[in-house]
Amino acid sequence: MNIFRREMKTHRWGLLFWSLGMVLLVMSGMAKFAAYVGAGQSVEQIMGALPKAVQVIFGITGFDLTKASGFYGILFLYLAVMAAVHAVLLGANVISEEERDKTSEFLYAKPVSRGKALTGKLVAGLVNLVVLNVVTLLSSFYFVSYFGKGESVGSEILVLMAGLFFLQLIFFSIGAVVAGTARRPKSAATRATSIMLLTFLLYYLINLDDKLGFLKYFTPFKYYDAAVLLKSGLDPVFVAISVVIIVAAIFGTYHFYSARDLSV
Repeated sequence: MNIFRREMKTHRWGLLFWSLGMVLLVMSGMAKFAAYVGAGQSVEQIMGALPKAVQVIFGITGFDLTKASGFYGILFLYLAVMAAVHAVLLGANVISEEERDKTSEFLYAKPVSRGKALTGKLVAGLVNLVVLNVVTLLSSFYFVSYFGKGESVGSEILVLMAGLFFLQLIFFSIGAVVAGTARRPKSAATRATSIMLLTFLLYYLINLDDKLGFLKYFTPFKYYDAAVLLKSGLDPVFVAISVVIIVAAIFGTYHFYSARDLSV
């Protein structure tokens, strides 16, 4: 039994729906920018008139909103949240689905080691992440260029998508390790999503109060903040921290999942 193919088949419809969602989000977001410009309204003045707390909630601080790339920077926060939710749920579900659906006995009775089965699942999850990222990348290239009237934004989008991919990997690995250690498979996705949402809440609190800046190392959303990425590119320190988190979580997934008893 080819576990990789089985996992790809299992998640194909979910991947399709998430991909369509990302495309629609990029299209609608950039269409809104074009509507503001077409009506002769200054996006920067409209957004600047909002209270700081509202600006932080909608992620509209630190961008040049006279440009399509700046407006896309605002949109990136929503893309990041969607990608993070998809990744953390995917990571949790590819690990826990057999126990959750009571099919563990069928899978692990086959002549394949638990480690090999786990590898097939993780590789399938990685392919799902890559596909979603590429779909987002291509749709971003097209719609930002189209609604931005040909503004050159290729390098900015590539940097943002690189940051998005690191976010995806971080939350995918977190979802996997949570599922690998969970005693109750049905709770894995909820617990993993809760961790993701807590880091997102922390991201907002840091933006609201500069005194909380020292907590930025505890939320991956600050590692790949769109305003910073557009200005300075990827931060090597945050990239290194990301790699450590990903490697540690994947190692923990193999260790704990292979050592515990599976419910059937």
